[in-house]
Amino acid sequence: MVSGSKSAGTTSGGTPKKPVKLSQEAVVVGISILLFLIFSIGLNNFLSEGNIIALLKNVSILGTLAVGMGFVVVGRGIDLTMVAVMVVGVAFSIWLSSWGIDFTLAVLIGAVLVALIGLFTGIMIAFADIPPIFATLAIASSVYGSGRIVFSSDVLYAPNNVAWLKWIGSGAIFGIPASVVIFGAVTAIMGLFLRKTRFGRLVYATGDNPSAARNMGLPTRPIIVTQYVISALIAFTAGLIMTGLVTGINTRLYNSSLIYDVLLVVVLGGIGLSGGQGGVRNVVVGTILVGILTNGMTILNFSYTSQNLIKSVILLSALAIDAIINPRDEQTSQSGDI
Repeated sequence: MVSGSKSAGTTSGGTPKKPVKLSQEAVVVGISILLFLIFSIGLNNFLSEGNIIALLKNVSILGTLAVGMGFVVVGRGIDLTMVAVMVVGVAFSIWLSSWGIDFTLAVLIGAVLVALIGLFTGIMIAFADIPPIFATLAIASSVYGSGRIVFSSDVLYAPNNVAWLKWIGSGAIFGIPASVVIFGAVTAIMGLFLRKTRFGRLVYATGDNPSAARNMGLPTRPIIVTQYVISALIAFTAGLIMTGLVTGINTRLYNSSLIYDVLLVVVLGGIGLSGGQGGVRNVVVGTILVGILTNGMTILNFSYTSQNLIKSVILLSALAIDAIINPRDEQTSQSGDI
């Protein structure tokens, strides 16, 4: 007797079906949707127009920083200077404007300053062979300390007559807040840069196996330096978004948990710390989840300490999962990179 039924696990052509693999990105998207539905049903003010706009604006700052961090992590690095560079770079621009320099020109000078900081950071890592976590931690502290010496106040306010800064804070395009539009633009540019340019492919190659890339003759050291310069400029952009939203910058933000939130977004989104994988799409899904979670906890009136505790547990869990999914190879362990 000939059976007309198909064998289990095969297609009509007799080819074995490939098992469906659930990615970390898909899991994060699912959790984000679930949290959004739970908060929408359980929290009275969650779906209010004011709260949604506030959520989007906060996400734009966190997401912009995470794009820069993700770019560095793809190349098997880490940048703990981002928040220090952000607050000191913008504060320096505001400080210059207080001496009579046009604010737009002061911002351009501030951009040059943060690019130089990124250049120095990259040189310390690429040419002095200092492990990224130690180099960026020390440089971040030095940058912040220098800023505290120069500036007479922790909080510096931007001039109130700068049109483009006002647009960042309160403008919109087709109803989308300008800050979110800038975040989207940074994300799109970085996505194209990583996936469509030769330099982007070199970043992936360097992050995947630095020794092999160096042996193939790839310019790994200039690539690493360029990554930290770009990361610093992206951090500066995030600082300008924040300044537009709140009309100033508080340098004490350096002492907050913001840098850990940025790392949480990157790792939770699925960019492995072993390097050479992931992209801006992972940053976007991680940003959405952390943004929804933080917003919901704020509405629930969780204390700042409680929020940090919950996010710390999530970050530790994400790091453990990343270590299992993307184990560090022998070369990485010997070099001390993270």
